[in-house]
Amino acid sequence: MTDASGSKSASETRAASWLAAGDLRPTRQRLTLAALLIGDGQDRHVTAEGLHELAGQGPAPVSLATVYNTLRAFCDAGLMMEVTVDGNRSYFDTRTDDHAHYYWEEDGKVTDAPADAVRLAQLPEPPQGCEISKIDVVIRIRRKA
Repeated sequence: MTDASGSKSASETRAASWLAAGDLRPTRQRLTLAALLIGDGQDRHVTAEGLHELAGQGPAPVSLATVYNTLRAFCDAGLMMEVTVDGNRSYFDTRTDDHAHYYWEEDGKVTDAPADAVRLAQLPEPPQGCEISKIDVVIRIRRKA
């Protein structure tokens, strides 16, 4: 990804800065996956399997186990958030602010819902000794028949 002069590409620079923001060491695997995730500056919703397949098309393939471990490290560092669908399928989102998602049932993909798509009027009181840490909103949609 470096050019003939040895300079880093914009994608590599963005990936290295992103990892630094999460206080993560820039290993080859992390840099490769970070460049795929945020290298063009666009937000992504990916599965581990989809990212693994994409990484396999590049010059430095990464094992599926490494992809899972790296996505977990990115989430733990606050660089990504995990969106769980159906309790057993996870998507990883590079956009970390609070926002709702659409889950497209026919396509099995996740996209961001418009900012004003959901309005929560009131939250329940958590059980004694607990606090609400996060609210996940996934709106399941399908095309009309």
